[in-house]
Amino acid sequence: MENFDAIWNYPTQIHMGIGKTKTLPALCAELNILNPLFVTDSVLAESSMFQLAVSHCLKQGLGCETFSHVASNPTDKNVMAGVDAFLAGRHDGIIAFGGGSSIDAGKAIAFMVDQSRPLWGFEDGGGNWRRANTENIAPVIALPTTAGTGSEVGRVSVITDSKLRVKRLLFHPSMMPDKVILDPELTKDLPPHLTAATGMDALSHALEAYCSPNFHPMADGIALEAIRLIQQYLTRAFKNGQDMEARANMMVASTMGATAFQKGLGAMHALAHPLGGQFNAHHGLLNAILMPYIVKANRAAIQTRIERLARHINLGDTSFDGFLLWLLNLRRDLAIPHSLKEIEVDDAHASLIGQMAFDDPSAAGNPISFTPQEYEQIFTSAVRGQL
Repeated sequence: MENFDAIWNYPTQIHMGIGKTKTLPALCAELNILNPLFVTDSVLAESSMFQLAVSHCLKQGLGCETFSHVASNPTDKNVMAGVDAFLAGRHDGIIAFGGGSSIDAGKAIAFMVDQSRPLWGFEDGGGNWRRANTENIAPVIALPTTAGTGSEVGRVSVITDSKLRVKRLLFHPSMMPDKVILDPELTKDLPPHLTAATGMDALSHALEAYCSPNFHPMADGIALEAIRLIQQYLTRAFKNGQDMEARANMMVASTMGATAFQKGLGAMHALAHPLGGQFNAHHGLLNAILMPYIVKANRAAIQTRIERLARHINLGDTSFDGFLLWLLNLRRDLAIPHSLKEIEVDDAHASLIGQMAFDDPSAAGNPISFTPQEYEQIFTSAVRGQL
């Protein structure tokens, strides 16, 4: 019998629609934000879509400034520099604009503006979140420009420890953005390779959530629908970035995947986190490459569930092997590499990676409790492309 004991939390207010970015000033007003700090990366800060978002706010008399020192894998130094910028400018809210990196950084900055404990004092685990001062967490509005991480509905920020080159998860229930704008127009110029990597990241969230042994039927239903949307629209968005129907559905699928993964993640993320920290590789691409290796390693625990999923998305072959073949074909169609070696990730320190994956909080949601040695073996296979 399943364990029916659970506590469920679901996301924030989401404004979905083409051109919804123009509603940004109104959402600021709802949150009493008069002097927002935009948090983004240096490339997006120069883009026309970012400048348009800022102009909407300036026209309404908001005192906008921009913090764009956010790395592709945001670091503790990025976050604390953002806190300094927030305080120096006497800002009263954050507008996080960009992919998961900018949104994770924006959430962490908003959270840290009035904390007396250091950043890593709120690392996920051990009840650290209970030690936070929640009175002055800055309000956050998130505008994702990719369809992948789902950070806009997450209570976690993934931040790299710049000293150890390790990704750490900061958690607090109040870290979730107060408002979200899902505007497909913000994703239309995303290059195909990033459309593929972020889309596969969304798939990794939904797939790992669905396969997690934790009890959360609502998350299961959302994960199933997210996977169906990704199956239907990811290759379309990859082939034609101007396809607004595909872009819109991928944004929805991304948010759904992140909503579902409060049920749990798994070995994909447990490996991707240390690899991202050690090799500074794109998180979504790491998940995309690791995916079939993890699915196969979990086969004994998830075969029935995967066969149910294959029926839900109407695969011609609804067996476990049929689903795995669909996954491999999807990666091929999106030009995703088959091995980690192809993105210059080597296995010179495989035992260290295995231990780091075992220690990662995401490992707790995996259907099988892999040992450090088993994580090492999976990682080595993925480096060499030995499925």
